[in-house]
Formats: sequence, C-alpha cells, structure tokens
Amino acid sequence: MKPTAISLFCGAGGCSLGFKQAGYTILYANDKDVAAVETYKKNFPEAICSHEDIDNLNFYEVMGNVGLQSGELDILIGGPPCQGFSTAGTRFWDDPRNHLLKSYVKALKTLNPKWFIMENVEGLLTSNKGKYVFEASNAFISLGYDIRIEKIYSQEYGVPQRRKRVLIVGNRIGHEFKMPEPTLKVSGQIFRNSDVTINHAISSLPPATNDKNKVLKPVENSPVDDFDFLLRENSNEITDHYSPVVEGIQLKRISALKPGQTMKDLPVELQHESFKKRANRRVADGTPTEKRGGAPSGLKKLYLNEPCLTITGAATRELIHPSENRPLTMRESARIQTFPDSFSFCGNASQKIQQVGNAIPPLLARIFAEHIKDDYGFNGGGVSSGKMLGFLLTKAGAMSPALKRTDLMLSGILNNNKEKQGRLFE
Repeated sequence: MKPTAISLFCGAGGCSLGFKQAGYTILYANDKDVAAVETYKKNFPEAICSHEDIDNLNFYEVMGNVGLQSGELDILIGGPPCQGFSTAGTRFWDDPRNHLLKSYVKALKTLNPKWFIMENVEGLLTSNKGKYVFEASNAFISLGYDIRIEKIYSQEYGVPQRRKRVLIVGNRIGHEFKMPEPTLKVSGQIFRNSDVTINHAISSLPPATNDKNKVLKPVENSPVDDFDFLLRENSNEITDHYSPVVEGIQLKRISALKPGQTMKDLPVELQHESFKKRANRRVADGTPTEKRGGAPSGLKKLYLNEPCLTITGAATRELIHPSENRPLTMRESARIQTFPDSFSFCGNASQKIQQVGNAIPPLLARIFAEHIKDDYGFNGGGVSSGKMLGFLLTKAGAMSPALKRTDLMLSGILNNNKEKQGRLFE
C-alpha cells in the first residue's frame, strides 16, 4: 500500500510531484492562489484540491472526505510562508502576521500525521529575531514531534540551481531522523561548482519562440542521461518556451553583459533609472553600501556551466540566458526547478513564473520522500514525547549576528528537550 500525503500551501505542486514520483498517494491539497490551484488540479486530477484560506478549513471534514482518521495520515507536506517581522509589543501567537503558522500547527494537531515536512525561505531562521522558528519549533515539539531543522543547499541534491531553503522535518513515531546525504559534491565560493548545471537543464530544449501561444515540438535526439530523461518525461510538446522580442536599450544592456555580470557592471548610461533610484535608496539612511549587500543587481547574466541563481518570480525578467541575448523562458525556469516538460502551468505569464519560483524543486522533494519512506518508514519504534533532534543553520564558515541569536535560542531547546508549550493550542 502506498504511503499517504496531504499538501498544504501546495502551490503548483512541486513538492507533491516529488512525493508522487517517490510512490506516495496525494489525497488532498489546498492553496488560496486561484491560478496555482488550477495548475494543481490539471496535473494531479486524482487528488482532491481546494481553493481556500487555511484559516477556514475544517480538517475533520478533510479527513472524512479522504477516508482517514486522526493519526492515520503518513505525512503532511508543505508549509506556511514566513510573514516577516511581528508587530511590536504583540504576543507571538496573537500577532495576525503569524496566523498562517498558527493554523498550520492546529492542522498538524488535528491530522496528527506520522511525519511532516515544512519548507521555507532561509529568512525563516532570522525572522522576528529568531522568534518565528523558535516558537514554531516549540509548538511542533509540544505536539509530540521529534524535529530536525537544516538549511538545505539544493545543488547538493542534483538541482541545477543555487537555491537555499530551510526544511523542518518531524516525526512522532520514534525515528532519530537525519537529513539525506547529498547526492553531489559541490565546491567553490557560494558552492557554485557542481556537476549539474544550467546547461544540463536547458540544452535539450528546442530554440525558444517569440510567440507565447506557440506549442513547440521536442528535439528528436535521445536523452543523454537520466537527468535529461527526467526532464523530458516522454512529453510530445513543449509549452511556455517563449521570450518576448528584446530590442532598444534593453537589448543594449543585455548584449553588454558578460556571464556573472549584473546591472551595476553596465555603463551608467545603460543602467535603468529604477535601478539607480533603488541603489540610492538602499543607502539613504546612512548605512554603508558594503553593509547593505550593495546595490540591487537587476539583470543578471548567467554562467552556462554553473548551477543557476535562485529561480524566483522575477526569473523571466532578470535572469539572462548564458549564451543568448534574452531572459530565461518560463519553461527553462521550470526545468531548472526540475519540473518535467509534461507539467503544465495555468494562468497568465506573471502567475506562471510565480508558481515556478515559489515551488519546492520536485527532485529535491523526491529525494526526501524516498529517504523517509525507504530509510525510516511509517511504523516506527515507539511514541515520541517530542524533542529537538538537531539543527544546522548554515554551512558557511561564519554566522551573522542574527543567525547567532537564532542558534542560541535553538540550542536552548536542544539542551532542554522537556520544554513544552502545549497550552498554546488547547
């Protein structure tokens, strides 16, 4: 029997796709984004998918609809977006900015899955001066979950992209869980040297079109390796592989960039006015530029033989193709995120690239799904009372003051695993 999963904040379904590829049955998914839900339903017709604010969901009804009792679900996947800094003077769990996390914890309590995996941006670790991840950890532990928190570098798992994300994995069945070992060795400054690169992701696509409605035929040659086969997935058409015509000053900007260069490397006369305004505004409070990360980069010319920069909702505007004078297409961005060509996206161009940028790379999700299923399972060795198994906040040689603060707070939990906050969710 296949293990079961429910996906909250499912988006387009990157995490769900990885778990499906690993042999899980996705019973139910939910998101409040209309276009993302349309995409999800198109690609996962076998799953129930609802368009609703999580605050309004009745998870007893959800369990009834999928034929489960509390405690029977194998894994809850997905997680709430981090809402940033809290309102000054407000108790954490009363702050409206944290309502998504609070609703997620309540869902976890009601569903009582054997496992959960929550993904978020690395800013989660320092949000609200570390209090967000601290309070979330205590809440999960109070529900009886043994948790591990680590910053994951996606390129170490075969994703052709320098994408850092935080994963919190918990189980209540007694497993001393450890993250899966990286599948690739990466090296160099900011871990930019890898055996899987942009070239591996996009080289087998046909030439891009300027017609957004044109459906292209795949190239005729056979896949060169397993990764190429994964991306092609026997698709008989290529959609969303288009780029608007680049001309005028924008073409001059893009043509002038060399791989690794950004807007700040261009002559002043080619820099966009909004770029110059943003650059000045970043230091308007008197903070030295070098302490603010410098000016915003705007356009970024990519290296063909390195993992891509992080795919975001701005990828098709800002990330410039390594060898062509145009931005990445939506399909190239999806491939870099490890979506296969057969995966179809719904909505307008802006909605589609936002779905791609927000997604967990399916390949990364698949590796974690297989690791949990094959190396640990869903029976366990007992019932946990809840504890911190460990955490890794960075692989860099040094920590920022903000990250050191979080490290100290989580160390307190690790050193006092009996600390509970059950009263918060009675």
